[in-house]
Amino acid sequence: MLHYTEAQKLITSLARSFGVEELVLDDADGRVLAEDIYADRDYPPFNRATMDGYAVNAEDWENGTRNFKIQQVVYAGENAHAALAKGSCYKIMTGAPVPPSANAVIRREDALQMEDTVSFAVAAIKPYQSIARQGEDMRKGDLVLPKGTVCSFATISILASLGKDKVKVKKLPKVALFTTGNEVVDIDIPVSGTQIRNSNRYLLKSLLKRWQMKPVLCKHVIDDRAQLTVNLSEALDCDMMITCGGVSAGDADYLPEVLAEIGVKKLFHKVAIRPGKPIWCGQMPNGGLVFALPGNPVSCMVTFKLFIEKYIAKSLENHELSEIIIPFKGVRKHTANLDEFFPVQISGEPSQASILPINSSGDIRLGLHADAFVHHPAEVSELHDGDAVTCYLL
Repeated sequence: MLHYTEAQKLITSLARSFGVEELVLDDADGRVLAEDIYADRDYPPFNRATMDGYAVNAEDWENGTRNFKIQQVVYAGENAHAALAKGSCYKIMTGAPVPPSANAVIRREDALQMEDTVSFAVAAIKPYQSIARQGEDMRKGDLVLPKGTVCSFATISILASLGKDKVKVKKLPKVALFTTGNEVVDIDIPVSGTQIRNSNRYLLKSLLKRWQMKPVLCKHVIDDRAQLTVNLSEALDCDMMITCGGVSAGDADYLPEVLAEIGVKKLFHKVAIRPGKPIWCGQMPNGGLVFALPGNPVSCMVTFKLFIEKYIAKSLENHELSEIIIPFKGVRKHTANLDEFFPVQISGEPSQASILPINSSGDIRLGLHADAFVHHPAEVSELHDGDAVTCYLL
């Protein structure tokens, strides 16, 4: 069996671009930039008042002026009509451009205005106080957002500030999703005492949705060779195929054989992890990958995080952090001679990873309060308080 890191390397070595498309900014949320974004001008584009107050020339203050004549009121979006006369000031609003003849803003709370004259209750004035100077954030031509940046709300805001109404982003893969099993029924169908509801369909769709992906094909197929062959063959033009169930060693676990029969080349079957050991992975004739996941929900979560997300992130050149190393809280003994992954909550200052109590990997509550899965290496017999552990964030 492969070590999970070997399986990850194999998968990511086959990562490929799915192309580039241009989207209007409203549709770019959560997508990955496919172009470098540069500043179209200086930011701020002018010396900007950072508070309501009065713009003066600090030299007038140094030369003994204490009562200033208000020459003009300058609002955001306006310019001064003329340069400051000696001993004069502008009454200025937050966000307004500070004219070149002024080089300090005194806040309104420190001023006493009498008609068109103002004095200030301050001991000193520093040049450029309360002024954001032109270009101090970015200069025209500066790289602001490198390609590979995920379009979060903050990214969207910056793109809008830069005047980018359209952006080039990485195309998403065309994904097919299949769940399998005679015992599995959809959630809107009455369930017998020996059947289970198809939670994995909704789990995997939700995990894909976090990447802005929606399956182009989503079906449930019973454990029947002919039906599996027909349905899986429909997805051979996709970039990714994800299946769930039917990959262990049972009499009805037909998926590996069916995938081979329709031309999918096996990359590996079984990885030395728990849960998720039976995972099967292969490559379609078009170069796309097939991820055949085990059937219980936690195995789906773990294998999705370890393998499918790794492949997606590499293909999209998404560099967001999804793993952190923090101290462990508690004691945990190894239960198998495999790399184990178990759910934890992250809390405290500094942050620590605490075990969530579960019965088994089939416990439907397993992911309910989990913030991450922690890696328990096969060679480490016990984890103790303070041990550094790798967390795969959910």
